[in-house]
Amino acid sequence: MLRESYPFVEDSFSRFPSQSNIYGLCEAGEQQLLAATLKGKVVCFRYQELQQKVRPVAREVQFTYIPVDAEIVSIDAFNKSPPKRGLVVGITFIKDSGDKATPFLNIYCDYEPGSEFNLESIAQSCLNLELQFTPFQLYHTEVQCTDGGSETVFLLSGHDQKIHLYKENASLHQFEEQPVERLFPELQQLPSNVLWLDMLNTAGGRRLSAFGCQNGSVGLALVNQAVPEVLQSWRVHFDSPISTVLLFPLSCRTESSQPCAQRREDIEGYNLLVTSTIEKAVVYREVQERGLSWSVCLSESDQWDAVLCALVIDLDFDGQKEVLLGTYGQELLCYKFLPAGSGRDGRFQLQWRRSFKSPLLSIIYLDLTGDGLRELAVLTLKGLHILQHSLTCTADLVLERLARRVSALTDGSELESADGPNTEQKDAAAHQQESAVQAPPDQP
Repeated sequence: MLRESYPFVEDSFSRFPSQSNIYGLCEAGEQQLLAATLKGKVVCFRYQELQQKVRPVAREVQFTYIPVDAEIVSIDAFNKSPPKRGLVVGITFIKDSGDKATPFLNIYCDYEPGSEFNLESIAQSCLNLELQFTPFQLYHTEVQCTDGGSETVFLLSGHDQKIHLYKENASLHQFEEQPVERLFPELQQLPSNVLWLDMLNTAGGRRLSAFGCQNGSVGLALVNQAVPEVLQSWRVHFDSPISTVLLFPLSCRTESSQPCAQRREDIEGYNLLVTSTIEKAVVYREVQERGLSWSVCLSESDQWDAVLCALVIDLDFDGQKEVLLGTYGQELLCYKFLPAGSGRDGRFQLQWRRSFKSPLLSIIYLDLTGDGLRELAVLTLKGLHILQHSLTCTADLVLERLARRVSALTDGSELESADGPNTEQKDAAAHQQESAVQAPPDQP
């Protein structure tokens, strides 16, 4: 059942001292966010128990080696891949020295036992790297190592038409730049400056990589991580700069033609969402098998100015993910995938939209309160909105599913009871027949 109404209520709004940008919001651990403003400030947002109530708290974190007059470009954070421990935060900024502007990448990580996840300690442990290019998106992804393990690395795009790789040197306790082609051969010879990058690890040690460029080019590659080598690659071109590329799986539930058969779920494969600054948003279906040959447009997605951010999540808890788009025209759009009968075709239908008072820059879906129900964090030019699921709608959904579960259990018990006597009679008859066959013949 499709729920047409807007499923969220706004819980809080935190106004920032200056505006942010599309690269200015990231998760930092499991239950907190970091938001960077253009005027060199980084705000940590989380929920804390105050006066026996869980309340939102936004406070500035003093990251070292960021000058007061610096302009922060992008921020990202990740937890190290096991067995390593620790939170790593990366911040790119541009320092205005008067005669020239100098870009930097600061990587924060605390190696002292007990402080690996302490944000205050991490903010004081800085590796300061001067850059020779203007930075754009700072992105992290997990790669497979030759020893069978995994490691998380930073990828930074720049105005030099390249992607730069920063990987941890465990022996030196610091990150250092390495040639990107060693781990990411698909990121060589790029057609333009990359504005957005996304990757998805798939089965069999493979990886899907997608990038969107300033000149409208979109690239997609299927990579064997063990070698590494590019198995297949595809390109397509738009008429405007690409604002977001996002890889995601899409599952489609279809009803069986048999009346007594159970519902089955078919995984249709991986898909690529592409948004640009002028044109409609497009979803390329089953890209691992079809590349960029099968596209589905999201209707009306170009009606509220440029799409600046996107997210693919299951908002109504039906097992099927929805597509969220945030626009410069101050609208949040939600699209639902509607399969066409029992086939593999389908379309994305606009379910609802919600207006904000300023352009939307970034959206993240995570459990900030620790209650098992995720919140939607929406970063706008003015600040950070935290939207929570409507508890009334969620409670109704829980009661509805519990009622279905109880009904199914009851029907199963009644069916078992009805079959019970017949089964016992059949077993008794079979036992008597078996005894007659195995009995020795009568003696004369």
